[in-house]
Amino acid sequence: MRITSSIAALASLVLVSACTEPVEDGPEPEETMMPVEPDGGIGDGATPLPELLGTAIPEALHGRWGLVPADCTSTRGDAKGLITIDAERIEFYESRAVVDEIEEQDTGMIRARFAFTGEGQEWTRDIEWRLSEGGATLTRSESGEDALEEPLSYTKCETEGE
Repeated sequence: MRITSSIAALASLVLVSACTEPVEDGPEPEETMMPVEPDGGIGDGATPLPELLGTAIPEALHGRWGLVPADCTSTRGDAKGLITIDAERIEFYESRAVVDEIEEQDTGMIRARFAFTGEGQEWTRDIEWRLSEGGATLTRSESGEDALEEPLSYTKCETEGE
């Protein structure tokens, strides 16, 4: 009888332990907070947090920009003042630049070190690109060695259908 009662006790213990939830050790996972708009809403109008922007050039600066009106309309390939900006790069007449290191940025501006390549050469420049209030003008200001002395102002090129 002793063996039978020991087996019954052991079976009871197994059943009780199978019915209880396991205890998990360790801290609770942390939640990632979502940015909110100034009015408390979530999402579409919120200014992106700098850490979410990464090294992308702000979308408000994307597009085609010319130093003079002819830069936007030339079909001869001689638009030396035309630049094209997307999230990854800035294309110039004979060179291109990518973000190397961001100093400051928001939705209408970026100040960063840009790595340039063109005509077999490589160089860097510290540049601030700032969009005007109305969004029609983009100002380029440089600092550091070999910087432009005066800021340059680019005008947004119209796209078909505008």
